[in-house]
Amino acid sequence: MRFTKMNGAGNDFIILDNLTEHIPHDRFPVIARTLCHRHLSIGADGLMVVDAPLRGGDYRMLFYNSDGSEGEMCGNGARCICRYGCEHGLAGEVQTVESPSGIVTGRRIDRRNYRIRLTDPSVIDLRRPVEALGKTWDCSYIELGTPGLPHAVVPCPGLADKTMDDLRELGKALRWHPAFPKGANVNFCDVAAPDRIVELTYERGVEDFTYACGTGTGSTVLALTLMDKVSGEDVAVTVPGGELRVTIDRDNGSIRNIWLTGPTNIVCEGEVRDEDLHI
Repeated sequence: MRFTKMNGAGNDFIILDNLTEHIPHDRFPVIARTLCHRHLSIGADGLMVVDAPLRGGDYRMLFYNSDGSEGEMCGNGARCICRYGCEHGLAGEVQTVESPSGIVTGRRIDRRNYRIRLTDPSVIDLRRPVEALGKTWDCSYIELGTPGLPHAVVPCPGLADKTMDDLRELGKALRWHPAFPKGANVNFCDVAAPDRIVELTYERGVEDFTYACGTGTGSTVLALTLMDKVSGEDVAVTVPGGELRVTIDRDNGSIRNIWLTGPTNIVCEGEVRDEDLHI
């Protein structure tokens, strides 16, 4: 079984091409849990699978978190898989990728940078206060796509001076909070300067902080744009793995597009030889 490992701003993934491997879909959860383990196997935040399209796209993207749960979509993963698709002849420099939550459009900017159109928001709730750890947190709640990928956006002044350890207990409490029926990716954020945001995401399915979360970044910029905290035009977002940029297109108050731009990195390619994995 061949694999490629990539990361987008530090959010890392193992990619399998099921157009050639023909692995039964019910095997992917255990493959994800096994291969994504950082001490016992290759290690990654998630597993992405390239498969045959069902709705007229260039190809289909399946995404599994490191705990084996199936995800609706992944923004950084989509950028990586767009580069994979372009460089493996599955599509051109502009491509249409099917995801469980909807169609993702990708565009090559240069060899390493890709821009994708995230799936449309299906839920926007800018005021969803949540009580956790003895305090009320002024959260916003966004779902991208259908079925929606859930995100809580949590203002956190002075975030640049805080560590993951400082926020891990709160991140876990909010991720599982009953105010978010699906659970949520928890995006702590702070507007550090005009159109510059610092962000840190506690990810559902990884159950810890990751170096970046593309859909979380898009959701964060969307919420802050609608609250007039940022312009929505080429907003720079600093995450532990680097920098992402988001542009929000609006038409008479309606959200038309959420564009996410950022880097990709091919880490390694090879053959899976994990003896604990029984396909």
